[in-house]
This record gives sequence, C-alpha cells and structure tokens, in this order.
Amino acid sequence: MDLMEVTERERLRREDAAARLHVLADALARHNEIEFERGGVTFKVNVPDEVDFKLEIEIEEDERELEVELKW
Repeated sequence: MDLMEVTERERLRREDAAARLHVLADALARHNEIEFERGGVTFKVNVPDEVDFKLEIEIEEDERELEVELKW
C-alpha cells in the first residue's frame, strides 16, 4: 500500500511543459530533494545520488505518450 501518491494532470502548452521539466531538472542537479506544493501543503522528497531512470515512448494510432520515471 502506498504511503502517499500525488497525481497531477493538466493541459499545458509545450513550452510551459518544458519549463516545468527544466525546473525539476535544475532541482535534481542542485539538491538532494525535490520540493513541491499542493493544496497549501509543502512536500519534500529526498532523492539519492543515484536513481534508476526510465524513458518510455508509446505511439498509438490516436495518441502519443512520453513517460519519464525516476525510481530509488
């Protein structure tokens, strides 16, 4: 059973999605934690020096998906 799971979905312009990925990438490069806020609550997730990285691309007839996953 998950202790906590936060899922966020929203439609963004491609450039705005890229900007969010840049913020996340910069935080990963500089710190050992990621901080985000949802509903007025701030969450901090500690990230170790090494992670498992997965990049998945799915191409279907009517939809495309790019999924990036970090696990530790």
